[in-house]
Amino acid sequence: MSRTSPASATSGTTGLCAGRVAVVTGAGRGLGRAHALALAAEGAKLVVNDLGVGLDGTGGTAGPAQQVADEIRSLGGEAVAHGGDIATSEGAASLVATALDAFGRLDTLVNNAGFLRDRMLVNLDEDDWDAVMRVHLKGHFLPLKHAAAHWRAEAKAGRTPKARVVNTSSGAGLLGSVGQGNYAAAKAGIVGLTLVAAAELGRYGVQVNAIAPAARTRMTEQTFADTMAAPGDSRFDAMAPENVSPLVVWLGSALCAGVTGRVFEAEGGRITVMEGWRPGPTTDKGARWTPAQAGETALKLLAGAESPQPVYGAQ
Repeated sequence: MSRTSPASATSGTTGLCAGRVAVVTGAGRGLGRAHALALAAEGAKLVVNDLGVGLDGTGGTAGPAQQVADEIRSLGGEAVAHGGDIATSEGAASLVATALDAFGRLDTLVNNAGFLRDRMLVNLDEDDWDAVMRVHLKGHFLPLKHAAAHWRAEAKAGRTPKARVVNTSSGAGLLGSVGQGNYAAAKAGIVGLTLVAAAELGRYGVQVNAIAPAARTRMTEQTFADTMAAPGDSRFDAMAPENVSPLVVWLGSALCAGVTGRVFEAEGGRITVMEGWRPGPTTDKGARWTPAQAGETALKLLAGAESPQPVYGAQ
């Protein structure tokens, strides 16, 4: 990267987010760090949130968030660090307050924080279920709630924002993933939350979308070591987290007007609009089925339906 300014850190930058203030959770490493740097490169002012925990969510240090904020400033941008726990109401409220206190506004929220505690279902402890649900699902809900309350107040005061929320789901949440029942359930919940938020908040000038990224991070480089490895030569590094960030930047900008309630898969040089649950083959008897009739009918409908995609990790 260039050490002159964030705008020169990414080729082809055009100031897409000039004048906007963005918050990125879990921005001390991996995808979050890449998103924060990319937003700064396009002119956004950043609140960099990270608890600095380990891969399993334990421990914690303010170092990673501060390092990324310092990096953005060293490149000529504006950024502050936030070390609060966004899975608490107090921490989420302070996240929004930090943006308003430091920069006077909030335009974009990127919910990215998370960690893993992978186990097969029969070995998955309740504490591991609760911890993953807390950071991924509650850690999306609370920042969204507090940001939305601010944007609603702005809209009611006649200052309707061009606000953007980018949530982070996963292929595991869309298709399932063996050994990741807690993570997959949380990520599926994030999709549902995204759809509801998009429907509820549009009247206040807020657009809400989600991404399902595939990239090399602390969470994936161990779980999917073979597919996440960086090439040892000059070939395109398809799993670099920086590949996902351009879509996040665009979804966090004012230029994506009219795009809301969508889920995008992003990996390497590929972007896919994901199309979720929708009616497939159907039949209506107009009366109650017997169990045998229901089963026979279900089998006939399944014969005309598309086959589901394989669950990640299934043999």
